[in-house]
Amino acid sequence: MCIAKSKGRVEVKCSMTGKPRTTLRGRTLAGLAVFLFMAVNSTPPLRAQQTDAPSDSNKQPEALLQRIVQLEARLKDVEAALAKAQPGGAVAASAPAPAPAPPSAAAPASTATSAPQGEVPAPQAEQTGQEPMDLNRTLLRIRGYSDVNLHGTTLRGDPASTTAFSLGQVNLFVTSDVSDKFKFLSEVVFEAGNDNVFGVDIERMLLTYSFSDYLNVSVGRYHTAIGYYNTAYHHSTWFQTATGRPFLFAFEDQGGILPIHNVGASITGKVPSGSLGLHYVAEIGNGRAYRTSEPVQNTVDDNTHKALNFAIFARPEAIRGLQVGFSAYRDLLTPAAPLAIDETILAAHAVYTGLDFEWLNEALLIRNAPRGMPRVFNTPGFYSQISRRFRSYRPYFRYQYVNAPANEPIFSPNVGLQHGPSFGLRYDMSEFVAVKVQYDYTMLRGDRAFHTVALQTGFTF
Repeated sequence: MCIAKSKGRVEVKCSMTGKPRTTLRGRTLAGLAVFLFMAVNSTPPLRAQQTDAPSDSNKQPEALLQRIVQLEARLKDVEAALAKAQPGGAVAASAPAPAPAPPSAAAPASTATSAPQGEVPAPQAEQTGQEPMDLNRTLLRIRGYSDVNLHGTTLRGDPASTTAFSLGQVNLFVTSDVSDKFKFLSEVVFEAGNDNVFGVDIERMLLTYSFSDYLNVSVGRYHTAIGYYNTAYHHSTWFQTATGRPFLFAFEDQGGILPIHNVGASITGKVPSGSLGLHYVAEIGNGRAYRTSEPVQNTVDDNTHKALNFAIFARPEAIRGLQVGFSAYRDLLTPAAPLAIDETILAAHAVYTGLDFEWLNEALLIRNAPRGMPRVFNTPGFYSQISRRFRSYRPYFRYQYVNAPANEPIFSPNVGLQHGPSFGLRYDMSEFVAVKVQYDYTMLRGDRAFHTVALQTGFTF
């Protein structure tokens, strides 16, 4: 087959043997483009020939195969000519030719030839030059925690006083490294109420930017840094030694008296203090609502006044596991009644958490002062918990106390006086499963008391 000279830089002539011969006049890829154009345009006659050919089915595959072989030969000649014209082409030409490849592999083979400087690269080179997506950059990590309980109590009049099995919270702890400085975490909790209906709560959702070890800024929903327990143990009983939280640090929807959650911003970090190991926490948020079904003000605040909390604690290097701290919380409650209430919460703690020994001690005072009244209502409380691990077994003891005045405007009549001891044993069946049994004896105002027994299986997954 003879082809006349093209207007480009590649000239194809007929040799004596009838095979095409290719010469290169430049260093561009225009010749390759012309060849591909001619090769594509030459296929319609082939299709027409196949359509108009006799019905002999054996001749059609042979003609098609012969045509493919011719196109491969032309492409190899053009690639060899381009390689000779470029720097280092002699070396490439002296290399042994690769084995024939199927037609589908011919195009990727051309990517080994780089385009000369200043010319448009081939489409394959453009594809390989794209920046790959880093899927590990914002890798999402999910960890789960839950528990199953069997509990019974002698307390009467409480809807949860019957002996029953119960499902604990299903907590999905989600974290992600958004960037080197930005970190994200959240706790999505599935929990059933006393009506046996499951609900979904976002207990924590925080985006944190770390300037340094001395300054970290977070926004979202967080656990307030009141005392120690609230920031050391979150929504997972598996981490806690006992089956439940102390009276003072019970969650709001479980009758707790503290603003456990808040929505706003916080800054945390270290204080340059050498071996003393000082840390600080400063928080500002919406605070809590007054006697509503949802005390945490997630989107709307009752007033423009914001709750403030400041905490400082020390972790001395001389005694590993020891932490001593103090916090002060201030908020304004605006109930439906005309009088607003100034609320102040002062808390102090001294805890030691070693590998085998644990001793937690916390005390606080809640001062509610209605504006326009001379009286201030004080609610003191404390707890002390001690435990010792013996291999897989950890017996523990806790005593707790809270005493809200009878006519307290916020907590009366649900809190009152509650105090008493708790005895328990935790057994770690494996690295991820723990079984606990606990007995509580709780005394109330008016010489009343009740007993509670709980069996719990907590686990992580």
